[in-house]
Amino acid sequence: MESLKKAILEKGKVLPGNVLKVGAFLNNQLDVKILGEMADEIFAYFKDKNVTKIATIEASGIALAILVAERFGVNAVFAKKSKTANVDGDFYMSECFSYTHKVNNNIIIGKEYLSSSDRVLVVDDFLAHGQAVYALKNIVEQAGATLVGVTIAIEKGFQGAGDKMRSEGIDLYSLAIIDSMDDCKVVFR
Repeated sequence: MESLKKAILEKGKVLPGNVLKVGAFLNNQLDVKILGEMADEIFAYFKDKNVTKIATIEASGIALAILVAERFGVNAVFAKKSKTANVDGDFYMSECFSYTHKVNNNIIIGKEYLSSSDRVLVVDDFLAHGQAVYALKNIVEQAGATLVGVTIAIEKGFQGAGDKMRSEGIDLYSLAIIDSMDDCKVVFR
């Protein structure tokens, strides 16, 4: 998606450790025009999959997930990274390691928000090692729901998780795939 690639090149920053900072438009500050274009692109790709639920993990994927859910006319649900006082009843749980924060999280979604009749599209901002996607996939499977696909704003293709998922038969659609970030320069696939 050209407008996303342009924003990455113009507003993104490559930090040490292959970290791409996109806070100027995707994480801390939200460029709603780009997010809307992204949601339109995702809807066009998955529109024939009979999506009934959008799923993501708190927090950075929520904005895009909401806009995608609006395009499909369905609800969005997000996995919490910890059980809080307002989480009651039964829930699905899966372990997820965060490379950004260097911690293991037990992500949870209340059982009342995901059922076996749901056809789930996972939406997230980044795909690096795939931990978040696999944790959400595990929760979808625990619910007996159907994972219809995964969509990612920015995939770090050089880290291999996307290629692995595609080889496993997951319908993965990434809006921008980065093949390298050597010498602080972003190279797209």
